[in-house]
Amino acid sequence: MPLSEHEQRMLEQMERALYAEDPKFATALEGSGLRTYTRRRVYQAIAGFLVGIALLMAGMVAQWIWISVVGFLVMLGCAVLVVTGWRKAPRPGSGPQRGAGPLGSGGLAARRQMRQRRSMMDRIEQRWQRRRDEQGR
Repeated sequence: MPLSEHEQRMLEQMERALYAEDPKFATALEGSGLRTYTRRRVYQAIAGFLVGIALLMAGMVAQWIWISVVGFLVMLGCAVLVVTGWRKAPRPGSGPQRGAGPLGSGGLAARRQMRQRRSMMDRIEQRWQRRRDEQGR
């Protein structure tokens, strides 16, 4: 649900006040985003996949089947994490990031996108009102 104009103005005032009071904290909020989190998660899963390969090979060399099975399961789990993490990662410039929100670089684009959605919703609501008025006559 898009914000009203009053709510957007209030949000912008709060942003400006936050920057004025504590610019260091506001800058820290800009850097933490969903994209950074998913990228880190994908890298961890890739490292886990490599550990799984090492376990699989070690199990084969030592002829301990259970170590090979554990290595295979680790590889499988990490591969699933890589694929799901890669799909969930937002594309660059594809809307607001969770951590950045209106404070980050995606804030202007997010507001523009909200205005476009709002204008579309306004048009839909106007059409709906016209139809209700025409049927009510």
